[in-house]
Amino acid sequence: MAYSNLGNRFQRTTPVVLNLVIINVLVFLAQLMLDGDIGKVTAFLALWPIKSGYFEPYQLVTHMFAHGGWGHIFFNMFALWSFGSILERTWGPKKFILFYFACGLAAGVAQMFLSNAPAVGASGAIMGLLAAFAYLFPNTELIIFPFPIPVKVKWAVAVFAAIDLFGGVYPTGSNIAHFAHLGGLIMGFILVMAWGRTNHKRFQ
Repeated sequence: MAYSNLGNRFQRTTPVVLNLVIINVLVFLAQLMLDGDIGKVTAFLALWPIKSGYFEPYQLVTHMFAHGGWGHIFFNMFALWSFGSILERTWGPKKFILFYFACGLAAGVAQMFLSNAPAVGASGAIMGLLAAFAYLFPNTELIIFPFPIPVKVKWAVAVFAAIDLFGGVYPTGSNIAHFAHLGGLIMGFILVMAWGRTNHKRFQ
C-alpha cells in the first residue's frame, strides 16, 4: 500500500522508524544465515502459544523482530516506514516507541492465548500504527496494490479488521496471525483515543 497524495517518503524517515527497520532487517538476515534446515533461530525468536510448553516471556519481544520470508518483512517494513514516520513526527520519538511496543506486546498476548500456532513478525505492532493513523488522519487516501483505486484509510483499516476477525474465528490454515493483528489494532485504538486528537496535522 502507499499514499496516493504524498511525495518522496525517503526524506521523511524518522530516527526511531529507521532504527526499527534496520534491526528487523538485521534479524531477518541472521535468520537466513543461521536457521539451517530446522529453522532453529526462527523457532527461538518466535512467540509460542501459552499451552504449547515452549512459551518463554522474552518471546513477546523477540517475535516482533523476526519474519517468515521476504514478502513478509518487505510489506511490514514498508508499512512501518510509511505510517510510522508520520506518527513519530506527530508524537515525538519517546511516545512513538512506547506506542509501537505496547501494540506489539498486546498483539503477542492475544496471539499466545487465542491461537495454537507460533508467530513471528511486526504485523501486530504495524496494525496498531494503522489504527492510530486511521484515527488521526481518517481521510488520507491509500493505494493498496495491486488495486489502482484510492481508498480512504479509515475504510481500509475497517476492511483489514473484518478480514482478521473472520480469519481468526474461521481459520483457513494460512500462516497469518489474525489474533495478533486484532490485538495490535485494538491496543492502537485504545491508546490513540486515550491520548486524544491534539497536536497533529490532518492530510486530505
